Amino acid sequence: MNYAIIEASGKQLWIEEGKFYDLNYIPGEPGDLIKLNKILLVNNNNNIQIGNPCLKSIRIKATILRHVKRKKITVFKIKPKKNNKSKKGHRQKLTRLLIQQILT
Repeated sequence: MNYAIIEASGKQLWIEEGKFYDLNYIPGEPGDLIKLNKILLVNNNNNIQIGNPCLKSIRIKATILRHVKRKKITVFKIKPKKNNKSKKGHRQKLTRLLIQQILT
């Protein structure tokens, strides 16, 4: 089983080739090829490499599939005895990436 642990958008993700993942918005058009370079750990046929903090020689090729939006959240604030209420909504922009290859 080949997998890697990367840091992207302030999160650490366990990724595998051929699967897709949703990350915070990455500027680019669908179909663009991007390279992820903050790789923390790689397992290649039980040959584990751990970075300190990152592995410099390994790159991951990914393709932008599309841009999506996360489910809407509602933020409601109320101040008691002041007749002050505010209701706001927020939808986070995401980018769906397809991991094509882990280059070792």
